[in-house]
Amino acid sequence: MKVRNLILLVLTVLLAALPATAAPAEITVFAAASLTDALQEIAAAYEKITGDKVVFNFAASSALARQIQEGAPADLFFSADEAKMDDLEKRGLVAKGTRRSLLSNTLVVVVPADSSLTIASPADLATSKVRALALAEPQSVPAGIYAKEWLKSQKLWSRVIDKVIPTENVRAALAAVESGNADAGIVYRTDARISKKVRIAYEVSAAGAAGGPKISYPLAVIAESKRQEAARKLLEYLESPPALEVFRRYGFLVPQGNR
Repeated sequence: MKVRNLILLVLTVLLAALPATAAPAEITVFAAASLTDALQEIAAAYEKITGDKVVFNFAASSALARQIQEGAPADLFFSADEAKMDDLEKRGLVAKGTRRSLLSNTLVVVVPADSSLTIASPADLATSKVRALALAEPQSVPAGIYAKEWLKSQKLWSRVIDKVIPTENVRAALAAVESGNADAGIVYRTDARISKKVRIAYEVSAAGAAGGPKISYPLAVIAESKRQEAARKLLEYLESPPALEVFRRYGFLVPQGNR
C-alpha cells in the first residue's frame, strides 16, 4: 500500500509540473449573410487545425452591429460595409489595432433560372418587363445600400423605387428571385454563384467603372470579447493564404494588399 501511495504521489507531482494545455475556445463570429458559405468552409478547416469551435451568427450587417451595440456576446465582427464598423469603432466597441479591410465584391442582377427575361442594360430594370425588383433593405443593409447607390448613379432609382421589394438581407433578396416572387434582384456576385435557381442577367462593373459601388468587407475583434486571444488568432487565420484562397473560390475579390 505504501508503494502504491508513493507511486500516486510521484505521478501527481509529475502531472503538476507539466505545462497547462489551454482548453479549446468557442469563438462567436457575427458575419454578414453573404459570407455564410465561405466562412463555414474556412471554419471547418480551422477547427481541425486548432481544436477551437467557431460559432456563427449570420445576418444583415446592420442587424449584427445593432446587436453588438446592445451587448450581444460577439468575439469577431465581419461586416459587408465600412460604415457599420465605423459606427462600432466610434463607440469604442472595436479592439484597437484589430480592424482589417479584407475583401471586396461586385453586384449582379439575377433573374430566375427558367426566366426568359433579358437585361441588356441597367435601364431595362425601369421597364414594364420588370414588375418586382428584390433588394436587401436599401436604407440600412449594405447590399441594399450598394444597390441603391448604383441605381442612383444610373439615374434609375426614382424610376424603380415603386417596384422594389425590400428584404431582410441579401440572401433573402436572392430567395425572392429563386421563388419567383420577384422578376429580378440585385445581389452580390458571390451569392448568385451559389444558387442553381437563378442566373446572372447583368453584371455591374467593379468600383470606379461605370458607377459600380466600392464594396468593402472589414472585420475586427470586439473590444468586450472574453476570448481576445482566440479571436485574434482566428482573425489572423482569416488573413492567411489558405483562407483567402477559399474566399477567392467563392468569388470574393481580395485587394492587392491582402494577397
